[in-house]
Amino acid sequence: MTALAIRGLGKDYGKLTAVRALDLDVAAGEIFGLLGPNGAGKTTAISMVAGVVTPSRGTAAVCGNDIAKDKHAARRCLGLVPQDLAIYEDLSARENLRFFGGLYGLRGAALLARVDWALDVAQLADRSKEKVGNYSGGMKRRLNMVAGLLHKPKLLVLDEPTVGVDPQSRAHIFDTVRKLRDDGMTVVYTSHYMEEVQSLCDRVAIMDGGEVVASNTVDGLIAEHASGAMEIRVGGDPGAFLEVVSRFGEASVKHGALVVVTSESVGTVARAIEEAGGSVHSVHASSSDLETVFLALTGHGLRDG
Repeated sequence: MTALAIRGLGKDYGKLTAVRALDLDVAAGEIFGLLGPNGAGKTTAISMVAGVVTPSRGTAAVCGNDIAKDKHAARRCLGLVPQDLAIYEDLSARENLRFFGGLYGLRGAALLARVDWALDVAQLADRSKEKVGNYSGGMKRRLNMVAGLLHKPKLLVLDEPTVGVDPQSRAHIFDTVRKLRDDGMTVVYTSHYMEEVQSLCDRVAIMDGGEVVASNTVDGLIAEHASGAMEIRVGGDPGAFLEVVSRFGEASVKHGALVVVTSESVGTVARAIEEAGGSVHSVHASSSDLETVFLALTGHGLRDG
């Protein structure tokens, strides 16, 4: 079953195109990572799915409910936890959760039960009557997250949920996300922290310039797009084999060794050197990760947008 289906979804602000024409499928019960540099269109895409921003084109369906034609049903299936804290600091945690639960239509015993559950998940039950303004950043993040869970959504969207939190709160959020997935919830997770996405997500899409430039499992993305660096020491002058290894990627000579950034295997590069009359003495290859893929697809330069 598909929890989220997006077809040709786009948004223009005058002459500025924030999202071009997004196509995505998120399967039920998976943690799906959405990555991209600043200005890539991630938050705009999420906002369109959540009904906060009206699309300029295309469609999206949450648990089979079209966000335009069946918007109330779609919103009931979705929980949105925004990057900016959406909680009220002058209220206690319990008061915040009762307020948001009421907005979701919860009443009476059902509301109280869900508030107690949320406080337990966030590990805030012992400080539930204290004003949120007295909480640490990590405590606020945990409360912000469970506020989006009160109505038991089938699809949870977490936009940068660990910004500014302490290591203990970050670990708690990770554990909560994994448990929600294990209990059958679908999670869309955006983050600037590559190690979070690599650790948590079953599949990942990378956005750049308002569109998806790659989508796969983490291992699949690394296999398709990552390039590792090899440091190769050869007998004689390494510069004599620079042209040979340049066929496989960006190559140079550093500290008496050939250095090449390539997606080719060590054996392929070593064989080419030997076929050219060289003798390979040693090879040190660095491993690739999701950050390598991200930089390869979106570029290394900083961007603001």
